Amino acid sequence: MAAPLILASGSTARAKMLRDAGVALDIAVPRIDEDEIKASYRAEGVGVEDTAIALGEMKALAVSRKVMAADPGRHVLGSDQMLECGGIWFDKPMDLAAARAQLMALRGRRHHLVSAAVLVKDGVRIWHHVDRAELTMRDFTDGYLDAYLGAIGADVLSSVGAYHLEGLGAQLFTRVRGDFFTVLGLPLLPVLAILRTHGMLPT
Repeated sequence: MAAPLILASGSTARAKMLRDAGVALDIAVPRIDEDEIKASYRAEGVGVEDTAIALGEMKALAVSRKVMAADPGRHVLGSDQMLECGGIWFDKPMDLAAARAQLMALRGRRHHLVSAAVLVKDGVRIWHHVDRAELTMRDFTDGYLDAYLGAIGADVLSSVGAYHLEGLGAQLFTRVRGDFFTVLGLPLLPVLAILRTHGMLPT
């Protein structure tokens, strides 16, 4: 069996998904300026899917280049998730006030979550995959929104959409089209397939 996968992410949700699926992991959090990169790509007219792939690749490459000299042959997985609604890109909210404003902007509308995964080995991208899910929020009341944020608290700040579909956040929606794992932030099944191809999971 190959050495454990290195996840180039500080996301506890992605780490949990992979570990729950039986993937042995090491964690290395990359240091890249995501906000600056997104702003640059948006200014250049780069689409949301390509931006998500690029961010995932940059994260994986940053980690791979650090480990390849001392530990060559390691596979590094980078990932990114972006939210797009009506041509606007949303980021993780900085505080509860920003989360409230974001949920009000999404209320009663459809938006898309785009999740990308990039696998890198010895500083070279060897695989990538991107997937898109479409979510429709119901037209909830201001009172419900305040109660939701009061119940969830700061946990909403860990999600680009300021919701956790696997929990109380499900009550915000009328329809979800797409892969559940993509909504959670990682196209898990294609990732498992490529790890299996590279001998990191049993066949």
